[in-house]
Amino acid sequence: MKKQTLIVASLFVLVLLFVGGSYVYKNANHSVSAEKSAALVRPYAYVLGNPNAKTTIVEFFDPACGTCKSFYPFVKSILKQNPDTLKLVLRYAPFHTDSYYVVAMIEAARLQGKYLEALEVIYKYQDKWASHGTPNIGLIWGFLPEAGIDIDRLKEDLKKPEIDALIKQDIADTKTLGVNATPEFFVNGKPLIKFGKQELEDLIKSEL
Repeated sequence: MKKQTLIVASLFVLVLLFVGGSYVYKNANHSVSAEKSAALVRPYAYVLGNPNAKTTIVEFFDPACGTCKSFYPFVKSILKQNPDTLKLVLRYAPFHTDSYYVVAMIEAARLQGKYLEALEVIYKYQDKWASHGTPNIGLIWGFLPEAGIDIDRLKEDLKKPEIDALIKQDIADTKTLGVNATPEFFVNGKPLIKFGKQELEDLIKSEL
C-alpha cells in the first residue's frame, strides 16, 4: 500500500513539475535581447507589406527549403488580410548546398526591380533544381526569363561586391540570433517557440 502511495505521490509531483515548467516557459520573455536586436532587421532587407506597420514579421529563409516554399503563400495571405498593420522582412539563411548563389541571383534580380518575381519563379521550380538533395542551380537560369529578368544583366550584377556583403551579413546575423533551421520567424522580436502555421498565425495575432 505504501509503495502504491509513493508511486502516486511521485507521479503527482512529476505532473506538477511538468505543468509548472510549461507555464513558466510559456510565459517567459523569449524576445531577442536588446544587444542582438540589430541583427533582426537590416536597412537593406526586402520588405513586404506596410513599411510603417506596427507589427513586423522577420523571416529567415532558404530558397531551397521546401518548408519555406510552403509557408510563403501562407504568410503572404496573412499580410493581405492585414495590409495596414503588418509587414514582412525577408532575410537569408542559405543553409542548403549552393543556396548562397541562389540568394545572390534573387538579390541581383532585385536590382532590376524583380525581387519577388525571381523568388516566386525559384520557388515554383524548386522541385526541379533542388530535388532529392542534389541541387542543380544551373537549371534556374532557364526559369528566370519567365520572371521577366534580363539574364545578361543579372550575370553582371552578380559580380557586385555589395551583394556578397549583404548575404554574408545575413549569415552572420543567423549566428547572432541562433537561427539554425528554416524558415525561422520572429514577430516583433519574439521567436516562434513552437513551429507551425497555426502557431505562427497565433503569434502574429497576439502582436497585431
